Amino acid sequence: MPKFLYKAADNQGDIREGSIEAANVDELEMRLDQMGLMLIDIKSDRKGLGLLFRRKGIGRRNLIVFCFNMEQMSHSGVPVIDGLVSLRTGVDDAILKGLLTSLVEDIRAGRQLSQAMEAHPESFSPVFIRLVHVGEQTGNMTEIFHDLTENLKWEDELISAAKKVMTYPIIVGIVMILLVFFLMIYLVPQLMQFILEMGGEIPLHTRILIVVSNFISAWWYLLIFIPVILFFSIKTIASVNINFRRKMDGVKLKIWLLGPLSHKIILVRFARAFALMYKSGIPVLESLSISEGLSDNLVIREAVAQARKMVSEGKGITESFQAVGFFPPLVLNMLQVGESFGKLDKSLLNISYFYDRDVKESIAKLETMIEPVLTGVLGAVIGWVILSVLGPIYQLIEKL
Repeated sequence: MPKFLYKAADNQGDIREGSIEAANVDELEMRLDQMGLMLIDIKSDRKGLGLLFRRKGIGRRNLIVFCFNMEQMSHSGVPVIDGLVSLRTGVDDAILKGLLTSLVEDIRAGRQLSQAMEAHPESFSPVFIRLVHVGEQTGNMTEIFHDLTENLKWEDELISAAKKVMTYPIIVGIVMILLVFFLMIYLVPQLMQFILEMGGEIPLHTRILIVVSNFISAWWYLLIFIPVILFFSIKTIASVNINFRRKMDGVKLKIWLLGPLSHKIILVRFARAFALMYKSGIPVLESLSISEGLSDNLVIREAVAQARKMVSEGKGITESFQAVGFFPPLVLNMLQVGESFGKLDKSLLNISYFYDRDVKESIAKLETMIEPVLTGVLGAVIGWVILSVLGPIYQLIEKL
C-alpha cells in the first residue's frame, strides 16, 4: 500500500503535515476528513524518499503521448501491459521511460493500471486515475483515454496561449528595468554633473529626475531584493497560515483583468473534469470530492467542498452551487436545465465550451492590449529622461 505525504488544514486553520498509508487518494481524503482535516497538498512517499526527493512528473506533452498511444492500442485490442511495453520501446524521454517501466513492474506484480498510477501523483491527477479505474471496471478504456487525450490537448493549448501572452510583457518588463537602471545609475549622473558644472538652469522635471536617479543609484539593491523577499515571505506565510492563504487567494480572483480570467479558466477545468467523471458513471459526490483538487485556489476549493457537503445533505447540485456563489447566473441556469432533464454531463460540456471560447477571446484581447500599453510606458520613460536631460543642455547651447 503506497504512503502519502500530506499537508492539511484543521478547523482552526492551522497547517498539519504528516504521512499516511492509503490505497489511493480518495481513501486518504476520507481518512483526513474523519480526522477533521482538509487536504491541501499531497505527494507520494514511495520507497520512503518522498521527504528528501520530489520526483519530476512526465509533463503534459508526454502525458498526451501516453494517452493517445494507450487509446490506439486499447482500440486495437492490445493488452495493457503489452501496450506499455511497446510504448516504452518507442520513447526517448528518460522520465517517461522510467514511469512506463514502473507501471509495467507494478502490473506484473498483480496490480491494475489505475493502482499502479496511484504511486505517481506527480504525473497522474486523481481525476485521471479515477477515470482509468472506471475504464477498467466497464471495459471502456478506449473512450476513457480518448476523452483524457482531448482534455489534455485543450489544457495544453490554453496554457500555450497564456504563456504566449505573458512572454512579451515579461521580456519588455526586463528590458525596461535594465534600461531604467542603466539610465539612472550611469548615464543621468554623468549628464547632470555636466549641466551643473556649466551652471545651467534646472527645470522641475529635471530636478525630479535627479532625485529619482540618486535614489536608484544609492538603493538599487533594495529595489531588487525587496520584491524578491516580499514574494517569498508571502509564499511562506501562506504555506503555514490557512487564513492568510485564503485572503491571498481571494485577492488573486479580484485582480483587474487577470482575476476574472483565472476564475473562468477554473470554471472550464471544473466543468470539463466534472462532465468526464459524470459521463463515466462516477457518482456526483465522488466527482465533487475529486474536483476539489483541480484548483490550487483555496477559496475555490472550499466553495466546492461546501457544495459537496450540501449535496450530501440532500440538496440539488444547482441549489448547492448557487448557495456558495461559485458559478455565475448563466451557468446556474444551464446546470438547472441539465439536472432537471438528466443531461448534466451535456450541460457541463456546454458550460465548458461557452467559457472556453470566452477565455480564448479574453486572452486575445489581453494580448492586443498589453503590447501598446507596455510600448507606451517604455516610450514615456525614455521620453521623460531625454526631455529632462536634453532640455537643460539645449538651453546651455542657446546661451553660448
